[in-house]
Amino acid sequence: MAQFGRPNADTLIGAWEDELGGTSDIFNSIDEVSPNDSDYITSEFAPGSSPYVAALSAVTDPNVNTGHTIRYRARKDPSTGAAVDLIVELREGYVNEGSPGTLIATDTETNLPTAFTTFSFTLSGVEADSITDYSDLFLRFVADQP
Repeated sequence: MAQFGRPNADTLIGAWEDELGGTSDIFNSIDEVSPNDSDYITSEFAPGSSPYVAALSAVTDPNVNTGHTIRYRARKDPSTGAAVDLIVELREGYVNEGSPGTLIATDTETNLPTAFTTFSFTLSGVEADSITDYSDLFLRFVADQP
C-alpha cells in the first residue's frame, strides 16, 4: 500500500518564506496532496546556500527497500536571470544545522527552470535500508546561486 510523507512542520526556515512573505508555518504551502502552484515557499532572491528544513509526517516501515520516491516541484524566479541550483536531501533525525542527523539520499537540480517543474528521485535499496525510523524523516532544501 502506498504511503506519502508530507511536510507537517517547519524545522528550519532560515531566509525562506511562503508565497505571501510569511515566515511561520510555511510548510502549509507545500503539504498538499496534488500540486498547487499558487502556494509555495521561496528562498531569498539571490540565495547563497540557503537551507530550509521540513519535518515529514510519519509513515510506517514498508518492510521493502524498493519504491521509495521523493517528489517535489521547483522553479526559480523568472526575473532572476541567473542560475539557481537546488539541493534536496532526505535526512533522518535532523535537529539543526549543527546536528543534521543522517543523510539518507540527495538530489541536485542545476539551473532551475522558470516554470514549476516536478522533480523526483528514487532511493537505492541501500539508501532505503538505512532508514531506521520512518517517523523521524526530514526534507532539507538548499537553494544556491552559483
